[in-house]
Amino acid sequence: MLESKIKSVIRDVPDFPKPGILFKDITPILHDQSLCNEITNTFVEKLSAHKIDAIVGIESRGFLFGFALANKLNIPFILVRKAGKLPYKKISYEYTLEYGSAKVEMHEEEIQPGWNVLIHDDLLATGGTAEAAARLIQMQGGKVAGFAFLVELEFLKGAEKLEQYSKNSISLVRY
Repeated sequence: MLESKIKSVIRDVPDFPKPGILFKDITPILHDQSLCNEITNTFVEKLSAHKIDAIVGIESRGFLFGFALANKLNIPFILVRKAGKLPYKKISYEYTLEYGSAKVEMHEEEIQPGWNVLIHDDLLATGGTAEAAARLIQMQGGKVAGFAFLVELEFLKGAEKLEQYSKNSISLVRY
């Protein structure tokens, strides 16, 4: 089963990025091209019933499989980055974190009005960043076609927060 294969490769890093956090490091997956292909093909299969015009990948690990998936589907890949990282005209969305706030940006006019856009990231925790990406898509007249995550931390209930944008959410691994 794919979920158990992925779980066997993910590395747990205690106390990163701060004490008390158990970080799920997906970078060991990138050493196994067969597993990477299986992950990409599984996403394609699970998304085959949905009309998707573009994929938005969230910085930075969302770029890894998001770009591969967009290429496989032959559709545009669009970056959502932390504030100050994009060089051209951009739109931004600021959101609240548990302790403070964060801002993400996307180049203007990347999303065509009416496009169905999939949001991809490596991990779904509280859903704040994915929700910010959804807002950026809506600000440009796009529709959120769904969400795709490699890993979901179910106990943080991020998927519930995202249901207002799309009920179509895929996670290959759940903890």
